[in-house]
Amino acid sequence: MAVPKRRMSRSNTRSRRAQWKAAAPTLVRCENRACRAMKPPHTACPTCGTYDGRSVVKPA
Repeated sequence: MAVPKRRMSRSNTRSRRAQWKAAAPTLVRCENRACRAMKPPHTACPTCGTYDGRSVVKPA
């Protein structure tokens, strides 16, 4: 198991932690022309239940 040889300075610790940002999720429009709801990419639309132009699940 790796153990640090020296104590990390406060400025180095804070500059490392400055990269811990929450990113907004990427969303795309549903391909169904009647729906056009925003959804995560590569997932079935939760509104209309279509994926890749065909119905795969029952809509919520």
